[in-house]
Amino acid sequence: MSGPPFELECTHEGLDSLVRAIRSQADAKLLRKELAKNMREVLKPAAALAKSNIMAMSSAGLSTSSPGLRSGIAKKIRPEVKLGGRWSGARVKAFKTPGLRGFANAAKRTNRRDGGWRTLTYGHEPWRTQYGKRHWFDESFEGRDGEFRQAVLEAMNDMARRIASRVDEG
Repeated sequence: MSGPPFELECTHEGLDSLVRAIRSQADAKLLRKELAKNMREVLKPAAALAKSNIMAMSSAGLSTSSPGLRSGIAKKIRPEVKLGGRWSGARVKAFKTPGLRGFANAAKRTNRRDGGWRTLTYGHEPWRTQYGKRHWFDESFEGRDGEFRQAVLEAMNDMARRIASRVDEG
């Protein structure tokens, strides 16, 4: 079996060329769905790392009313894959949390370097500033980003080999 009929790299261009090759197939929609599913699957361990890191954040000083801040953020962390359009790629994303006590940017605010966020003490005055575990999201992938990039590339290569085998047969 020969290699794929195109050059494949773990870049936007490599993913775009794979998506173009998929579009030329008769069952393109099914292949795209399968590629996206496989890419999400290989990123699930990365999402689990980020979730465990936010859950490890100290709750000291965080308000105790429900829903829980850490678990609310953890529920919104998941792998995202887009094939085509303005942006193509795979990533782990912490989505907004609009239903979390009106704190839509909870993931972003608990991860930032400065400032923290302002909140009322038990829903009443006075206002106070709370601080999260800085860089909990970014630190989740430190030293392992190459491993996850390789896993995504392997999922892309599997699909490329599958398409190449069809070309070789036909």
